[in-house]
Amino acid sequence: MNPAAHRLPLLQLLICSSLILTLAMGIRHGFGLWMQPITQDQDWTREAFSRAIAVQNLSWGLFGIGAGMLADRWGGWRVLLGGALLWTLGLCGMALSESPLAFTLSTGVVIGAAQAASTYGVLYGIIGRQIAPEKRSWAMGVTGAAGSFGQFLLVPTEGWLISSFGWQQALLVLGASTLLIAPLALLLREPATPAAATGATTAQQGIWQAMREAMAYPSFRLLMAGYFVCGFQVVFIGVHLPSYLKDQGLAPQVASTALALIGLFNVFGSYGVGLLGQRWPKRYLLAIIYGTRSVAITLFLLAPLTPWSVHLFAAVMGLLWLSTVPPTNAIVAQIFGVRHFSMLSGFVFCSHQVGSFCGVWLGGLLYDRNGNYDLVWLISIGLGLFATAVSLPVRETAIQRAPQRVAASAP
Repeated sequence: MNPAAHRLPLLQLLICSSLILTLAMGIRHGFGLWMQPITQDQDWTREAFSRAIAVQNLSWGLFGIGAGMLADRWGGWRVLLGGALLWTLGLCGMALSESPLAFTLSTGVVIGAAQAASTYGVLYGIIGRQIAPEKRSWAMGVTGAAGSFGQFLLVPTEGWLISSFGWQQALLVLGASTLLIAPLALLLREPATPAAATGATTAQQGIWQAMREAMAYPSFRLLMAGYFVCGFQVVFIGVHLPSYLKDQGLAPQVASTALALIGLFNVFGSYGVGLLGQRWPKRYLLAIIYGTRSVAITLFLLAPLTPWSVHLFAAVMGLLWLSTVPPTNAIVAQIFGVRHFSMLSGFVFCSHQVGSFCGVWLGGLLYDRNGNYDLVWLISIGLGLFATAVSLPVRETAIQRAPQRVAASAP
């Protein structure tokens, strides 16, 4: 039986996935622009804002596991529909919250769940099942590049909305726009796929067997450790860089331009790494990315701070920003297959989001205590070196299973 007969058209798959990720990740990367207007208008501390964003990242990671299970079992398009609704509810709640607790529940819990249901784990699960293994890394790179383009496109748009209409009205406009995810999700409804298309042994493997197998596999744990560092670095920088630059006397436009440049250059970084992942060992790519981040942060802190140095730093970090996503997910699919890919990707991404929680929360906490971000920058450098070391021993070959044992343990 021809597997291609049970796949979505390639162009439809890539366009719809890319548009959803463009919208979801574009909005997500602009949250740092709201820190100062919200904290000043509501008379809240930066730590209160950071705590809500930290909860959002943790919520994203934890809900991502459940979203992955549902997507593997019932289809990713259904999960995406739920994500569209949660985005709208969360952004409207963020705009109308009158207390830090309400703000944390809407911005943290609800939007975190929305991100879990509309981003990498669910979309890459669909791509993993619909794209042949030899093109999987490339396809994930294309979609990841689209998410980065969303940052380039939407972050300046969000800044313009805030300055033109105020932060509350800007959030309501974004809340309405996320409903566009729903019709795109309907176009990602997967045709029925024969069990053989996902691998004979994984088709017989239950959720709990797949989970235990992955957690016992050393390379899976190493990927989770590296992804923790990725989350710490990118979310700390994405949320706190605008305030850091303003504290240093730079105009707000410098920060908006920097975040846009990160998004623009990550288009090239994500696509390029996805392409290289078809030819080079992906563990080496991950090690290079993490190590180069530490070097870039070090040079940024040592160099005189000017708009040009900020923009150069943003361009370099952009090349490295989410370029870890295609190789990490491709390795997971390569090792374990795609039957439970969304769930396993959700576990790896949960580690990323625990790192995000630590990065954004520590940024706000240590700033309020020390009056600067110096210690968090140093932690980011050290963690980058750690991630470089743990990426190198990762094994990318498919796990060897005993079919008869798997079949006997299947529910």
